[in-house]
Amino acid sequence: MPFQKVTPEKLSTSVIRQIELLILRGILRPGERLPSERELSERLGVSRPSLREAISELQERGLLDAKAGAGVFVADVLGNAFSPALIKLFAAHDDAVFDYISFRQDMEGLAAERAAKFASDTDLQVIDAVFQKMEAAHPKRNPADEARLDAEFHLAIIEASHNVIMLHMMRSMYELLREGVFYNRTMMFKQRTTRSELLEQHRRINIALQSRDPIAARKAVEDHLSFVEQSLADHSKSLRNESIAQQRYEHEQDRG
Repeated sequence: MPFQKVTPEKLSTSVIRQIELLILRGILRPGERLPSERELSERLGVSRPSLREAISELQERGLLDAKAGAGVFVADVLGNAFSPALIKLFAAHDDAVFDYISFRQDMEGLAAERAAKFASDTDLQVIDAVFQKMEAAHPKRNPADEARLDAEFHLAIIEASHNVIMLHMMRSMYELLREGVFYNRTMMFKQRTTRSELLEQHRRINIALQSRDPIAARKAVEDHLSFVEQSLADHSKSLRNESIAQQRYEHEQDRG
């Protein structure tokens, strides 16, 4: 008969499973510090020895890092998604920028469609809360804050799609964007007309999601990223034109 005796599960195994799921679902994020040993053992309702055993096992699996005098942190599980050589290659070629935007259109369009269908009410509240912050930040004209909130808004949509593979993959892609590998996101928020249009595009995305309209949500995201692509192309062309103009000016100065 295909039956086996049921054995009680060790407390440390239950702790391991719970922390693993929190990391898998993106609730615990890379670099996030866990509560102190005393607090965490109380929250989980386990003894400190059981907790230490679980933490040790998760460290061996590469999911947690212990730093002397600082505590226990979620490991940078996204760090090896791209090799350093490939990251340098991305940064050195403009083609990678536009391929990246095309990839985002496909992935984030799908994420928005899924979020409109599968997001919980709380997921949608999170997205709306981030958009409200974007609206509040708009009059302050701080490109760095606007760029940060823009990333949070898009990642909130990906989280609301409830696909853990997409979540971790896109977080890795956004980390490269944050580091300026593909393009300088803050550049998009420096011109008043561009800033206003970007805010309206995010408003349309939010409205479609709050209405749970998957087709409109996908289209709004795709339209937004098409605008980003065109803006970057225009900016690149403007830089080239300015470089040529500077050469002409210097040549005229040399001619006296």
